[in-house]
Amino acid sequence: MSTPADGLPSLASDYFQFFGLARRLHLDTDDLQKRFYQLSRVLHPDRYQRKSAEEQQYSLDATAILNDAYRVLRDPLQRAEYVLKQEGFEIGEQRSKDVPPELLEEVFELNMALEEMREGDAGARPQLEQARDKFLGMRNEIDAQLKGLFERYDAAPGKQTLGEIRAVLNRRRYIRNLVNDVEKELQ
Repeated sequence: MSTPADGLPSLASDYFQFFGLARRLHLDTDDLQKRFYQLSRVLHPDRYQRKSAEEQQYSLDATAILNDAYRVLRDPLQRAEYVLKQEGFEIGEQRSKDVPPELLEEVFELNMALEEMREGDAGARPQLEQARDKFLGMRNEIDAQLKGLFERYDAAPGKQTLGEIRAVLNRRRYIRNLVNDVEKELQ
């Protein structure tokens, strides 16, 4: 579909192109927000009420893409997953059978404590709180590792770095799920 006027984003472009940005894993989120508001004003359907049906549809489609793109690009993890998908990497939800090998023992102990808590044993609470704190610390370490990988990718984009990012994101997703499980039981 063509754009109704020169200078407006193409609906076929990727999220970075839509915002007029280079594909990078580190973005200036203030600049992204400014671009979002500018495009929101230009593309808002109210501005197209007296235009042709094709231009009205363009406005609706472009606004939907704008909102999706902004939601994805403003979050560093979603942004990284988006770049991975664009580069052909599969991104899936971490399954419980995909326990990272270095976490096997902790996950086994955690599952036992979770089961005790579910059966009414409040004595498992301190163990769960300790496990949560440990996994939150691991998540923070992973976030620091991701920051370094993002910088490396931005300096020299390549499939090898993206593969490393994907592996670290999968590990982070697994740990996030563990933290969520523990916090759910601690409520």
